[in-house]
Amino acid sequence: MIITKTPFRISFVGGGSDLEAFYSQHPGAVLSTSINKYMYISSHKYFEENQIRVKYSQTETVEKVHDLKHPILRVVLEKFGLNGIEISSIADIPGGTGMGSSSSFTVGLLHNLYTSIGKKVIKGELAEEACLIEIELLKEPIGKQDQYAAAYGGMNVIRFDKDGTTAVDPLDLSTAAKEELEGNLLMFYLGTQRKASDILAEQKKNTADTDKTETLKKMVALVYDLQSALEDGHMNDMGKILHENWILKQQLASAITNPEINECYETALNNGATGGKLLGAGGGGFMLFYCPKDNQSKLINSLSKLKRFDFAFENKGSTVIYAEK
Repeated sequence: MIITKTPFRISFVGGGSDLEAFYSQHPGAVLSTSINKYMYISSHKYFEENQIRVKYSQTETVEKVHDLKHPILRVVLEKFGLNGIEISSIADIPGGTGMGSSSSFTVGLLHNLYTSIGKKVIKGELAEEACLIEIELLKEPIGKQDQYAAAYGGMNVIRFDKDGTTAVDPLDLSTAAKEELEGNLLMFYLGTQRKASDILAEQKKNTADTDKTETLKKMVALVYDLQSALEDGHMNDMGKILHENWILKQQLASAITNPEINECYETALNNGATGGKLLGAGGGGFMLFYCPKDNQSKLINSLSKLKRFDFAFENKGSTVIYAEK
């Protein structure tokens, strides 16, 4: 049996600039961190050697890999040519909530199956192959940040260059600085799950619009503003920068926000938060706020109808936590 553990991520600023429609014309960048919530993938030999069994939110048992309904499992297992295998996934967070779950699944699955055939792969290879599968083969209208965040782990500026190359630059923060930042971030679950692809498809289409391109350029600039602020120890600047990014992000597609999300955000700003954002493409999921500790009780009470979600930063990325052939 092989078990891999692959983190989910929080994207702070720059989301949307990782779409090829943008970075093929203008350099893109995001600042994100992986967190201690994970996608677990296990694989082992299946009793029926001529069948494949996969377990996710559903259970499928097939004789031919192309009969699998789950698109990522189908494409990846076709690549590896495996049969007589059982694969199961368990996640700490439901899909469709803005933390890159599908890419964590893809990265973790690849890592698992490469381990099962005795091949070591570096983090960049895992990330790029996951991008190939999701974006090129499955034609998902998504960007490249989630795959790299899941594979590498840690808090990074991830840069997307016009030639298609991607670079991962870890932030230069002390342990104390990371703990201070972590302590000033609060997350709440809105209680909704949504399919990001519809919003991203509209955003991808809108990228050709001059105004949308200029908006994304401003969001990329905020990535480096936030990097400088954090590395210089100005943690409280993060609230202002998150707020600027959130205002800009709403201009990219029509379904990014809604009255419920807007009400939640305004309530937070009126009760101690200095900025925040909706995680992921938009439409629902988790809301993240920067709030100094002295004001956190007031903020938590004001959003008492929402589920608070505790998390911590992590820096390992995708790992193999059990391997026995």
